[in-house]
Amino acid sequence: MKNRIVIITLALGSLLYWGCTDLQEERLDEAEFGGQAEVISGAIAPAYGFISQVWRHTNYFGLQLLPADEAILPFRGGEDWFDGGKFIATHQHSFTPTNDLIGDSWNQLTTNISRTLSAIEVLRPLAEEGDTTAAGALSEMIALRAYLNMLLLDSWGLVLKKELSSELSEVVRGQEAIDYIQSELLSVVDIINTSRGPGRITQAAVWGFLARLHLNAAVYRDPYGTPNFTQEDMNAVIQYTDNIINSGNYAISPEYFELFNDDNNSNEELIFALDQRGQLREEHSRWSYWSVSGDMFPRPEFPSADGTDGPAFTPDFFQYWVDAYGTVDPAEADARFFQENTMVPEELRDLTGLSPLNDQDHYYCVVPVEFEMDRGVIRGIPWGPRKGDDGNFFTCDGGVRIYPLQLRTGNSPARDVGYIDHTLEIDFTPEGSYHNTGYRCAKYQFSRTSNNGNHFSSVDLVLMRLGEIYLMRAEAKLRNGDAAGALADVNELRAGRTARPDQTPPALTEMDLDILLRERGFELYWEGFRRGDQIRFGTYEDAWTEKTDSDPNKRLFPIPQSAVDAASGIDGFLIQNQGY
Repeated sequence: MKNRIVIITLALGSLLYWGCTDLQEERLDEAEFGGQAEVISGAIAPAYGFISQVWRHTNYFGLQLLPADEAILPFRGGEDWFDGGKFIATHQHSFTPTNDLIGDSWNQLTTNISRTLSAIEVLRPLAEEGDTTAAGALSEMIALRAYLNMLLLDSWGLVLKKELSSELSEVVRGQEAIDYIQSELLSVVDIINTSRGPGRITQAAVWGFLARLHLNAAVYRDPYGTPNFTQEDMNAVIQYTDNIINSGNYAISPEYFELFNDDNNSNEELIFALDQRGQLREEHSRWSYWSVSGDMFPRPEFPSADGTDGPAFTPDFFQYWVDAYGTVDPAEADARFFQENTMVPEELRDLTGLSPLNDQDHYYCVVPVEFEMDRGVIRGIPWGPRKGDDGNFFTCDGGVRIYPLQLRTGNSPARDVGYIDHTLEIDFTPEGSYHNTGYRCAKYQFSRTSNNGNHFSSVDLVLMRLGEIYLMRAEAKLRNGDAAGALADVNELRAGRTARPDQTPPALTEMDLDILLRERGFELYWEGFRRGDQIRFGTYEDAWTEKTDSDPNKRLFPIPQSAVDAASGIDGFLIQNQGY
């Protein structure tokens, strides 16, 4: 048999074949790619590589972040990030089937599912002929398709099921969808690769997917009602998380922010991540720069690398930290909240009477490659390199000058004459939308190996890690009535952040659902979990900054109108979600 590799191209078409796009396949001889090994790698690379498009900030990542109480993205200065109002509508739960954030997320996700199917069609005959490498890759693609379908189920309440690209996809919901995803994962869990490797799906990742599926099964069965968490589901969560924790292959990272650094590829806490180490062509720092001030230049060796003044934390989310630590600043109490990297000399910290108009000599000097911005929750006045009117950084003997950051973007009254001062209050009013408003998130490192700073990155995007596994097991134990076991799991995770002992979170003394939701927020913020967490814990219909909608129908997003229209020729094929 002559093996072939599938190269995927997109053309406008019908949802019948995976979305509002139709996938056309160009089949090329393996000889053009150097043999069967290249056929296998060429089949899986488009599927793995496209995950970065699914999880980009203006696709699925933003779709998980902004509807929750975690983040808000106003129209900065009346123009920046307005984008037709899609981010505002998503935050307010006033989204419609024509919302571009929803439509783009659907399109990228269904395209990624299509790429897994194309890979499966290439790999399955090779595996059936006895090629063990192809068989291993096939298991990964089946697991990846199940994972992507679970994202689809989580956000739209359905999965798209088919085995041949020539077939019409079957739309399944509820328990049938759960059963399908479960069967796909169980079909590979005992044969897939067992070695560590965050860039590829392994047995541990499949166990993690199964744990997530059972943890959320009550919501998936009845997305609009009160979830009924069964003991059977919770026992399954405990079983699969036990498998990962007891394997000995993973360990809690002593320094929390090392999970999101350039060298996180080798971090022992990572279970599954998008590998951005030069093997793919979609490496990017989107998760690094989206929230950061546009006047921050985190890589002075690359003057074009900057932030974008995107989303900020809601005051409501920050209040969780205040409630937890009271009069103690959370930066002093919890290593996950903040990491200080800009070591401003003590004699420079007092800014009384200073502004960018008179502070020319108020700086310290750093070699460009050694500058590292603060990480975590960014409040107040950050420090960093400053540019002159010529667009070049102010320099000093052997380095760049590090100043309190001057506000030069947007329409704030402080523009050009004052400092960036990230305030807690942020909303959709003109004043609340100034470029300095809102505490910012700098969780991911701006890549040090990038040759640009923004458009390339070696920081792997974390999609599953051991911290989440401990929290899933804790939740399952708690919902099964074992509060002591849940408390022990949470405290073990907290105690593992030992790199800065003064900021190692202290042990908790009690555990309930409210505390556990708070703890998931502290551990997993800005990683795409908060919307699903709020739905599962029953807080998604609550009110928070600029969001008052309480409609349970908004737990699921509308199916994009373009997709519904594309399927209109087949009665009942794609029914719009209720409430839209």
